[in-house]
Amino acid sequence: MEVSTDWGKTWQLANLLAPHGRYAWRQWEFVWQPRTPGRTTLMTRATDSEGNTQPLSVNWNYRGYANNAVFPVPVEVR
Repeated sequence: MEVSTDWGKTWQLANLLAPHGRYAWRQWEFVWQPRTPGRTTLMTRATDSEGNTQPLSVNWNYRGYANNAVFPVPVEVR
């Protein structure tokens, strides 16, 4: 699990928390000290045991199948 605070230019490792089961979602945490208040964007991506990392963009298809791309999440720092 990695986190980017600069639109994917750089990635930093997040800390995975204890698993809840083989196929369960996995919680994680990331300590981040923003430089200034205001709006910014965070991105996260996962890498599987074979080294496959989530893509930064999605290949469009009519029904949205196999959409596992990284999605930017806007946040506001106060």
